[in-house]
Amino acid sequence: MVAVKFDDVSSAFDFVSYAAPMEHQAYISLDTGKIYWISDAIDTIAEEEIPEDLEDSDRYLAIPHKSELDLGSSLALRFAAQQLPARFGQVERFFQRRGAYARFKDLLEHEGALERWYAFEADSVEKAMRQWCAENGIEILD
Repeated sequence: MVAVKFDDVSSAFDFVSYAAPMEHQAYISLDTGKIYWISDAIDTIAEEEIPEDLEDSDRYLAIPHKSELDLGSSLALRFAAQQLPARFGQVERFFQRRGAYARFKDLLEHEGALERWYAFEADSVEKAMRQWCAENGIEILD
């Protein structure tokens, strides 16, 4: 089992999830715990060399995108169902079109629930990442 700092895994997850799926990627070496960052949009992420077998070897584990861990729009819908049940239908309609997160956050601000959303989102992401690490044999160092 390889050990990795939670902050490093969390930063890599944020990097991967910031863009569309597969635009940014990060891999954990199962031998060393080192994280390699790759982006189609950025020429060089790190000064060091990226292993040639990074995407093909079973010695590296790809950090998931938030959509793979059910942390995209479904997370916002779960929050709305729990915290703003009277607005759930409206939130659900937001996520049927482009620009949903902007409208969702505007609604949360209007309802005084924006800080609760940020706390809910952060807690959900941390739990999901810790579970993903445990399922993949990665020991978390806090």
